Amino acid sequence: MTTDQKGAIAEAVVALEAIKLGLGVLKPLSDGERYDLILDLRPELVRVQCKWARYAGNVINIRCYSSRRGSESQIRRGYTAGEIDAVAAYCQETDTCYFLPRGEIPGDMHIQLRVAPTRNNQRAGVHHAADFEFAAKLARLGAVAQLGERLTGSQKVTGSNPVGSTALRDPATAAP
Repeated sequence: MTTDQKGAIAEAVVALEAIKLGLGVLKPLSDGERYDLILDLRPELVRVQCKWARYAGNVINIRCYSSRRGSESQIRRGYTAGEIDAVAAYCQETDTCYFLPRGEIPGDMHIQLRVAPTRNNQRAGVHHAADFEFAAKLARLGAVAQLGERLTGSQKVTGSNPVGSTALRDPATAAP
């Protein structure tokens, strides 16, 4: 598959997962934006860049940058806070979507999510894939907890109230 095909699949699967969770999913009408989708977390709108994640050796690798061919080499460009709010990635091998708020993306523009523990039992700096699974991560951020109530009108829900009371912004830069 080409990188464009992989990106299209990742975007479609992320949108499907968001719709299954009851989130609003919006798509820009034109190309050229740094984000692929907007998720409506009610009341907050989140600009999301969708990525294809690679799986190798019990690690899911997610590149959090764009890449294009320049006149002499590949040009890589990270995403700024003014361009996106989160990265969502789809890994075909695990058939799972992952959600990374921008404040949790390392400065080196990629993140590795561990599916299994490290062989040397390292814990510091290790990101576990389960902590970033799409529905679980959004629920911990307070975005999904109450959406089940809208689906049938009778489901029990937990989480923050209102939905937007847990912000996606980087706590280090957010105003009190």
